[in-house]
Amino acid sequence: MDAQAAAPEQNEVPTGAKQQQAQRPAEDLVWIDTPGIGQRGGIIIKDLRLSIKNGEFVYLIGKTGSGKSTLLRLLYGDVPLTAGVGRVAGFDLRRLDEESIPYLRRRLGIVFQDFQLLSDRNVYQNLAFVLRATGWRDETKIKERILEVLRNVGMQGTQDKFTYELSGGEQQRIAVARALLNEPELIIADEPTGNLDPNTSAEILRLLLDINHRQGTAVVMATHDYTMILKFPSRTVKIDGGTLHEVQKKTAEPSDRAKE
Repeated sequence: MDAQAAAPEQNEVPTGAKQQQAQRPAEDLVWIDTPGIGQRGGIIIKDLRLSIKNGEFVYLIGKTGSGKSTLLRLLYGDVPLTAGVGRVAGFDLRRLDEESIPYLRRRLGIVFQDFQLLSDRNVYQNLAFVLRATGWRDETKIKERILEVLRNVGMQGTQDKFTYELSGGEQQRIAVARALLNEPELIIADEPTGNLDPNTSAEILRLLLDINHRQGTAVVMATHDYTMILKFPSRTVKIDGGTLHEVQKKTAEPSDRAKE
């Protein structure tokens, strides 16, 4: 089912927000070129240049406190870009305002380390909350979309369960399902396996790789798990000493990685 067709109002952008969108090269989903980003007046990453193409899978690595989360928050509009140029999914980060941020985020799927599911609601209610908040009104189409994304992450039949009835790996699968609801162009995953055991971590990574391969959704994933990077190699960028640089440019085919 085409989620955009099911709820056309979810992607309608008001005139003011449309003016915030930036033109980008056809293949560049993300393009950042800035003298530095930071918080509270301090520069965390300097001379930052990053491009991510449609359909790429990119690992982001670096020590704790190096700025990985800050960079990811920049991509979804939670940290401002105050110098240079930045574009994500057609939006100009320098011109991003409070009105346009929700429209940028509808083109992204965000997965957190701690799941961030609502504990007082069951799986269906967690997912329906997101759809209604992003403009979906038809309850039949809401139900169809929820059941579809649950199938996509191998969690069919769990819609009536509460989060406390699920394992950590199952909760993270629900978080991935939530990220898929509005058919994002880019999934931003901030240490999605950080709270999981090695076997479950591998399952979640396989799931993200499979989504990347089957749906063509770009993924940028922050991780400390170098074992998983070696097992499922892909393009890798590293923040070290306040700068971002490429670690590994040779990329395994998504189909090969997902089968391992």
